[in-house]
Amino acid sequence: MAEPAFSICVYCGSRPGENPAFSQAAQAVGQWIGSHGGQLVYGGGLSGLMGTVAEATRLSGGRVVGVIPQTLVDKELANRQCDELHIVQTMHERKAMMAERSNAFVALPGGIGTFEELFEVWTWRQLGYHDKPLGLLNVGGYYDGLLAFLQTSVASGFMRGWQMDLLHIATDSDALLRTLVQSAGHSLEPVPLRSVI
Repeated sequence: MAEPAFSICVYCGSRPGENPAFSQAAQAVGQWIGSHGGQLVYGGGLSGLMGTVAEATRLSGGRVVGVIPQTLVDKELANRQCDELHIVQTMHERKAMMAERSNAFVALPGGIGTFEELFEVWTWRQLGYHDKPLGLLNVGGYYDGLLAFLQTSVASGFMRGWQMDLLHIATDSDALLRTLVQSAGHSLEPVPLRSVI
């Protein structure tokens, strides 16, 4: 298999959530990554939105890299169909490997694990530990309350506008993923055949 055109880390729920739009968005994200020759880096799980995005990526021709702690493998939650499945001992190892293997990050709906992963990689970005783009896919208004609270934090003087500007926020997965991949310095234009021959 050819080298992936780009690598996107997706943070999302290990449950499907109540709104069918959440699973539809996860499927659309996976299909987009696969159909554009990309690689998914994610938490290595089988269930919920995690399983949906991984399967959609795989079926669309993309590579899937899963990173999962041994404790979750022991609970039989690992996706054995990943192109690469890395089993680590701690959550710290998991997040570090996921970040290292990715060109960009995007959060879909999820719970406290998703929030924690997004906020950590966002914090790393503001501190200059990496310069990779970050995105938040706000499906069905799921993140409206959080975004409103973040504006409260800005208004209260605990955050600055430039910190908010580090996070690309969108409701359309195609537009968001395109922005993230291009911001990471990767082209989505097809390679001219003449340059390959």
